[in-house]
Amino acid sequence: MKSLLNKFFGIALLIIFLCGCAPKDNRTVVSFASWGSKSEIDILRPILSEFEKENPDIKVDFMHIPQNYFQKIHLLFASNTPPDVIFINNLYLPIYANAGVLEPIRESVDLSAYESNILKSLSWQGIVYAVPRDVSNLVIFYNKDLFDKYKVSYPHEGWTFEEFLKTAQKLTTDGVFGISFEEDSLFFLPYLMSEGGGILSDDLTKVIIDSPKTEKGLKFYSDLRKKYHVAPMAEESASATMAQMFLQQKLAMHLTGRWLVPKYREEAKFHWDVVEFPRGDAGSVVPLDSSGWAVAKDSKHKDEAFRLVNYLSSRNSIEKLTQSGLIVPAREDVRNSKYFLDGEQPEHADVFLKVIKTSKPTPVSVNYKEITDKYNRMFEQMFN
Repeated sequence: MKSLLNKFFGIALLIIFLCGCAPKDNRTVVSFASWGSKSEIDILRPILSEFEKENPDIKVDFMHIPQNYFQKIHLLFASNTPPDVIFINNLYLPIYANAGVLEPIRESVDLSAYESNILKSLSWQGIVYAVPRDVSNLVIFYNKDLFDKYKVSYPHEGWTFEEFLKTAQKLTTDGVFGISFEEDSLFFLPYLMSEGGGILSDDLTKVIIDSPKTEKGLKFYSDLRKKYHVAPMAEESASATMAQMFLQQKLAMHLTGRWLVPKYREEAKFHWDVVEFPRGDAGSVVPLDSSGWAVAKDSKHKDEAFRLVNYLSSRNSIEKLTQSGLIVPAREDVRNSKYFLDGEQPEHADVFLKVIKTSKPTPVSVNYKEITDKYNRMFEQMFN
């Protein structure tokens, strides 16, 4: 029995000794929050691992928040526990920048790879608060097989609202609708902006919903569904999304963004391509939205946080994110490389790049969401 007790105490002492000698992790922990689909996160995680290898003094605590992202970010700021690095978009950045909880991007960060309108979209009162990752604009995706079937000419660069409507009318037949219709402001803003209108004035001082130019754009959009019936009513799409209807070949044209390219490449059983949004009185103008990485003002590790932001926004990292087809990279040097113009569908991927030149950053104020929520009921009645 004594021999057994001695062995037990010997093992216990050995465990205590080994624990005491275990190397202590002295790395600085940088917390980083982001949303993203599984495929996006599968690309991001290896990039973070490579960053840790190249920066052995830093450990990244990755917080993946796939749902209710900004509600959770808001709670983290309210509890004084914000992530050091926050993935953010232009629609929410004014709220946090105006509250003084974001660190302005340092002069040491190289922003020369980005056009001024992209930087403007992630700025507040003339100060850049996030390094851009991608830009988001809208183009018309179209089913080439349906155009061929109904002997309709493909859309061309510089087409007008009138030509667009005539094209949609020719394609609306046999259970097929000419164009998609969504009630979110993102998808009807191009119609407003291309007529010279919008929701907020460019200087953010007034709501311009009642302006004649806005009303003209809204009427044209509403008429696509209610007067010309070239877009599905709510009950005709039922529970199907516009993307699902496009894949089912029940939509000949779909106004949407680059984020659907991977899905369409994988699932579409037909040939498709993209073309710029048609021209109204003010030209072809769609919202230019963007996402990027910001640093919390109260971060205790700002130097390390900016090292992570620099790594994530580097050409090498953006190339990896671009190869999936998911994003239009904000970096000009990646957009004009094989990683974006890879020859896969869509054939005219350069349309996404041309549109950047004519896009306009969405005018967003601190209370932008309250404004859009206020008018949603009016839009719903108008569209239905």
